[in-house]
Amino acid sequence: MTLPDTAANPAGADRTFQVDLRGLVDLLSHHLYSSPRVYLRELLQNAVDALTARHGLEPDAPTGAFGIRLYADGSAVRVEDDGVGLTEADVHTFLATIGRSSKRAVGVPPDEPVRGWGRIAEQRGDFIGQFGIGLLSCFLVADEIHVLSRSARTPGAPAVEWRGRGDGSYTVRTLPASARPRPGTTVTLTPRADAGEWTRPAQVHALARHFGSLLRHPVTFDDGTGGPGTPVNPEPAPWARTYPTPGSRSRALAAYGEEVFGFTPLDTIELDLPAVGLKGIACVLPEAVPAGRRHGHRVHVKGMLLSEQAEEILPDWAFFVRCVVDAESLRPTASREALYEDDTLAAVREALAEKLRAWIARAAASDPDLLGRFLRTHHLAVKSLAVHDDEILRMLLPWLPFETTDGHTTLDEFARTHRTVLVTSSVEEFRQVAAIASAAGLGVVNGGYTYDRELVHRLPEIRPEVNVADLDPATLTAHLDPVDRETELAAAAYLARARDALAVFDCDVALRTFQPASAPALLIDSREARHERTRSQLAREQEGGLWGDILGALRQEAPRAQLILNQLNPLVRTAVSIDEPELARTSAEALYGQAALLSRRPLRPAESSLINRSFLDLLAHALRKDS
Repeated sequence: MTLPDTAANPAGADRTFQVDLRGLVDLLSHHLYSSPRVYLRELLQNAVDALTARHGLEPDAPTGAFGIRLYADGSAVRVEDDGVGLTEADVHTFLATIGRSSKRAVGVPPDEPVRGWGRIAEQRGDFIGQFGIGLLSCFLVADEIHVLSRSARTPGAPAVEWRGRGDGSYTVRTLPASARPRPGTTVTLTPRADAGEWTRPAQVHALARHFGSLLRHPVTFDDGTGGPGTPVNPEPAPWARTYPTPGSRSRALAAYGEEVFGFTPLDTIELDLPAVGLKGIACVLPEAVPAGRRHGHRVHVKGMLLSEQAEEILPDWAFFVRCVVDAESLRPTASREALYEDDTLAAVREALAEKLRAWIARAAASDPDLLGRFLRTHHLAVKSLAVHDDEILRMLLPWLPFETTDGHTTLDEFARTHRTVLVTSSVEEFRQVAAIASAAGLGVVNGGYTYDRELVHRLPEIRPEVNVADLDPATLTAHLDPVDRETELAAAAYLARARDALAVFDCDVALRTFQPASAPALLIDSREARHERTRSQLAREQEGGLWGDILGALRQEAPRAQLILNQLNPLVRTAVSIDEPELARTSAEALYGQAALLSRRPLRPAESSLINRSFLDLLAHALRKDS
């Protein structure tokens, strides 16, 4: 393009921006479109919008009277439609002006958010395209675009030919009506040598199927071999078909979900939002996925595939489903590969979330087998939902599985046996106390997993007769029976040596009786106590420095770890009678190490060293005794 004549534009006069088309196409290819393959989607989209306008002119035309025909033989790609067509004035206005679109709603700014359902149709109209840059995508695969069009709005209108080139130049000329006997538009591309990957006949057919399988207008493909055109979208969307029975409909939707996503759904949920013309299905994943992992969903707009990775269509907690939907009124971004975040999308997201909640409610009320399979697979997803959704909490909390001292069970079953439910703050604490608490008749739930502790504390909202409290060491030790005075006095010397040996771990030693008798010792070591010991150790290492002073100032009295020896255990009864100081010390270290291993918490290096040393010392003592 040339600069404007300065004589015609004196100083201070308005001027027009000049556009480097090659630079713009490069920008589109690297920053707007994900792949050159989108050129075919843009051509299909323009054809669909032209057909929509044609039906607006001729609403009584029979279904299927107007269609789209694709042609690719390796040397050219052609898209022909029976749409509304263009006049010469339209060509100058819409094909030669970047950013101008004939499909934008009149009087509505393109970036104005939609507030409420009522304004949707006003802004979106009936067209897919809104930005007027789609035809430029053809320059990703071709250096020249040839358009031949005849308008259906003007009877007897001549055909118009437009040739646009990658250097920014174009030509327009009118031709006799016989050059295109019927109204509509034909776009022809001569591919560049480096674009063969995207313009081979098989690839063009595959792309047409990929983008246009749900289009409402008939689309055919011809590879130039002389045979009849192959239908690209022979059937309507599966949710738009009729079926003889509800069961056959469910099976057909599940089969479609398997075809699209590659897995057999645990169940399919029909989605229907008439206010935005949205229909589709949500496929429940048959396997658990990590919490918070968001799957991409397949979103069509007016039948045209917009995105296979549209995460924003559902809320974060709905990571147990993948959706395929077709909507009339969702707004695409400029690249038409994602959804524009506005009030409409937010309303759609909430409405679809309500559909998922309703499905869970129906399963809970009428299909306990399905609910059980769903919860076994996706209990973490449901727990994340229940934390923020009181309705789901009331509905499903009693049915959710938790790890307890009675095994893996639901809270409903657990609460029938234990009117007081104790919950730990970590997995390590639960594993330390599970066996002892179960033998003592305490009902303890492992609250160390994501969401579990918070949800267990909300159980009284559903079961008012149940009390929930955090488990602390004092609660557990209160349920351990003390030994008689004579036994404790007899073991005093051993207990003193044991306390001295374990002082390096800030661990106290006590003698009690508890079940099961097979457990020689119980190590009660809260997370707070471990944190305080770590802080104290850092303070000692940094003594004298600024950081050491800060850590010292933060020092607080925290409960020490406790090694509780079980007087009912034969090994402990033998150990407390040991008179030899070194052997007593080694046996106490071995009991501590064994209890630490049973707690299944991460071992500190000093504890690992102690376990190895005590084992070798005991082995050496046994060998000396035998010799």
